[in-house]
Amino acid sequence: MLDIYTLGDEVLRKECSEVKVFDSALKMLADAMIETLRDADGVGLAGPQVGVSEKIFVVEIPDNDPIVFINPEIIQTSIETSPYEEGCLSIPGVYFNVIRPSAVTVQAQDVTGKPFTIEATGLLARVIQHENDHLHGKLYVDHLSEKDREKAIKEYERKNRHHGGRRRK
Repeated sequence: MLDIYTLGDEVLRKECSEVKVFDSALKMLADAMIETLRDADGVGLAGPQVGVSEKIFVVEIPDNDPIVFINPEIIQTSIETSPYEEGCLSIPGVYFNVIRPSAVTVQAQDVTGKPFTIEATGLLARVIQHENDHLHGKLYVDHLSEKDREKAIKEYERKNRHHGGRRRK
């Protein structure tokens, strides 16, 4: 199990670097991220959330196998948008409506370095966008109005004032 870094940890605000080495250590990281994601009952987990400033995230939405995205790039988004109540394992217990494109096309690599492209809609499209934001130092609260962002941060601080720091040891 990996530590999940939370709001206020600097690693969450850093631009990630490209993954250049596709080896057994990368595969072990991806597997550990999937295990951590499942344990936390989430649908997506990005490198920065586990203290890794590299372009990797994992997604596992209900009734689907997990997908590992390495060096992802969203190459197309739909004009249509939709609101959805988002949360984040790095901002536990805080949920707000975020408007995002309804569909995306993403190019990425798997753990062996093999390129792939996915056209996603619905929850998968949303999770891809949310996790991809993490790779660029962005959190879902950054998509909120200033008033809602302040509310979200206050709510997080109120709910988590006794926990301090990372969620897992």
